[in-house]
Amino acid sequence: MNTVRPPGPGSSIMPRHVPLLLGACTVLFALRIAGQLLTSLMDIGFLPPFERWYSGLVPYAFLLPIQIALLGLMIAVTRDFSRGRGYFTTLSPQTGRYLRYSSYLYGFVMAARYIGTMALNPELRWFTGTTPIWFHFVLAAFLFTHGQSLANRIAAIK
Repeated sequence: MNTVRPPGPGSSIMPRHVPLLLGACTVLFALRIAGQLLTSLMDIGFLPPFERWYSGLVPYAFLLPIQIALLGLMIAVTRDFSRGRGYFTTLSPQTGRYLRYSSYLYGFVMAARYIGTMALNPELRWFTGTTPIWFHFVLAAFLFTHGQSLANRIAAIK
């Protein structure tokens, strides 16, 4: 197995794909934040209009700072996993299982939300008006990847 094991205290063995997957999710979420912000300020021809990025459940004035804080957390987690050490790589396997199960619930709720949206608004098939839902799947994938790597860490070391 391709693994990274940096020297020093607090280091751990981890598959090389973990930081790549976390990084990909982080970049996708950053692009989502940027796309939504740009479309809130101006019309960008190649991007969907603001209404398609935004479900309206949380006022955008509150949502943007929450998204930026979450992005900062995702960057910190990805940084730790890229280095193979740091706070987010040393959380317990139990925390990893909690994150993994949370990702299942999160993904299930978003799948139900998508099905409900399609049932109530069949004209929105696939991607039209469902951008927020698809990016929640990205966040669920991030949680799953982080949780799975923590839950499997002890097994990889033994």
